[in-house]
Amino acid sequence: MKVPQAGAVAAVIALVLTTSGCGDDESTGKLAIGIKFDQPGIGMREADGTFSGFDVDVATYIAKELGYKPDRIDFKQVYSNDRELLLQYNEVEFVAASYSISDKRKEKVDFAGPYFIAHQDLLVRADDASITKAEDLNNRKLCSVTGSTSAENIRKNLAPKASLLEQDGYSECLVALRDGTVDAMTTDNSILAGYTAMKGNKGKFKLIGLNLSNESYGIGVKKGDKELQGKINAALKKMVKDGSWEAAVKKNFGAADYKYEPAPQVTSGITAGS
Repeated sequence: MKVPQAGAVAAVIALVLTTSGCGDDESTGKLAIGIKFDQPGIGMREADGTFSGFDVDVATYIAKELGYKPDRIDFKQVYSNDRELLLQYNEVEFVAASYSISDKRKEKVDFAGPYFIAHQDLLVRADDASITKAEDLNNRKLCSVTGSTSAENIRKNLAPKASLLEQDGYSECLVALRDGTVDAMTTDNSILAGYTAMKGNKGKFKLIGLNLSNESYGIGVKKGDKELQGKINAALKKMVKDGSWEAAVKKNFGAADYKYEPAPQVTSGITAGS
């Protein structure tokens, strides 16, 4: 098993020690936003260097409301296990990266939102009929991403006898599943739907259709930055109200015939009477 992201985390720490990095780089006038680079339908860096996905559209809309045009956005790659670190050291202004809100994470960062509801599911090879529920993973090989809530949920609650392979990114899990190294991969159904809809993947994989957890995606901001949190909440509400949220969902998940939840009510950082 490869050691996940030790080098990447070390590089970030080294950068912090030698620079005064800031999510809003005054020297370039750009807004640094953390997204995933390997999640089709969510956050994807295309071969031509452009970015696509629902989180990208949400982040771009928020940036617009903060006064930044698309050409002033600097998208930076984040991994599931270093999102808090990048926020704490001001490497990004906010993170929009299928970032599930949890009490444990709220100890280190604040969240705006939620802006999307997903459910944990399993992806298997299309010809595999042996896995129909989470318990079928016991004594089987499962892949997930280091630092994800999905891996923790499987290990603790659903299939404690499963052999868990943790990788740096979901694309690596998909390769392991395709090659037969593992029997299934798990994460949010929104992410898995994006992979099944990718060109070249149609007919090769299938979602089991389980709701193993409820995942409320939030926008991560540095702990204590209530001003930014409030501005992002306002932007998310506006995005839903003017129809941009619905348009972004259909644009990014339509090809996967994905049954998504309605836009959730923004609650993070909202106090009584506000």
